[in-house]
Amino acid sequence: MAVSSSFRTFVLEQLGRVIPRIRARSMFGGVGIYAGDLFFALIADDTLFFKVDDSNRPDFEALGMGPFLPYGDERDKMQYYQVPADLLDDPDALRPWAERSIAVAAKKNKRARKR
Repeated sequence: MAVSSSFRTFVLEQLGRVIPRIRARSMFGGVGIYAGDLFFALIADDTLFFKVDDSNRPDFEALGMGPFLPYGDERDKMQYYQVPADLLDDPDALRPWAERSIAVAAKKNKRARKR
């Protein structure tokens, strides 16, 4: 799950143009990306993934984007889907995708705090 420093920098710069308080944290060979305290994205193998649920997963699937498979096995897929690469070059297009993933993270975080 190696992440090149150039890709990490590029992703953070692009996300920083559309989302306030972006920060990154190295984890398990990849990078976790936060908007404030909300973990909404990750980078693995120089690929960006956004958090999904039933509200935004169809958008990713409609473009043929797949889930993050940390072990290469469909049974272990996580609720993060690959972000279409062309979005990273277009801040206006990237913003709503990132905002929806942050909203998913906020919902999950709210539910976790109620427990």
